Amino acid sequence: MLAENVFPPIPSEVILPLAGYTAAQGRSALWIVIVAGTLGSAAGALLWYYVGRSIGVDRLKRFASRHGRWLTLTPREIDNVDRWFDRHGRWAVLVGRMVPGVRTLISVPAGVSGVPLVPFLVATLAGSAIWTTVLALAGYELGERYSQVGNIIGPASNVVIGAAVLWYIWRVVTFGRH
Repeated sequence: MLAENVFPPIPSEVILPLAGYTAAQGRSALWIVIVAGTLGSAAGALLWYYVGRSIGVDRLKRFASRHGRWLTLTPREIDNVDRWFDRHGRWAVLVGRMVPGVRTLISVPAGVSGVPLVPFLVATLAGSAIWTTVLALAGYELGERYSQVGNIIGPASNVVIGAAVLWYIWRVVTFGRH
C-alpha cells in the first residue's frame, strides 16, 4: 500500500482483495491486513503531503504566474483553493482517500495549503482504514473470486482518471479565456 500511494499505477483494488483472500485461507489475519494496508497507505500519503508542504503556496503561486496554463491555475485561483482547503481540507482528505485516482493526489494540495499534520493524519488514517477494510473484506468474502473487486472498481477508477484528464485538457485549452 505504501508503493500504491507513491506510484499510483499500482492499484489497491487488486492488492487488498488478494490480501483479504489470503486471510480467508488462514495465511494471515484479516485485522493484520487491514492495519498494514492502512499504515502503508498513510505512509505513502505522508510522503506526498510533505512534497506539498515543501512546495508551499507562495512557490506554487510564483510557478503559476509563469506556467499557469500547464498548471491550469492562476495565482488568484491558488488563493481560492487555499482558502477552500482552510475550510474543508480535512473532509477533502477523508473523502479523497476513498476515491480511486484521487487517493494519492489529495495529499499534495493538503500539504501545499498547510493542513495541519495531526488533522491530516487523522483524516488520512480514517479514510484509508475505511477503503482498506472494504477492499480486504470484499476479498475475504469473495474468496477465490476476489478478482471481481478489481473488475468492478477498476472501470470506476478509469472513469475518474479519464474525467480528470479531460478536465485538465479542457482547462489547458480554455486557460485565460474568462
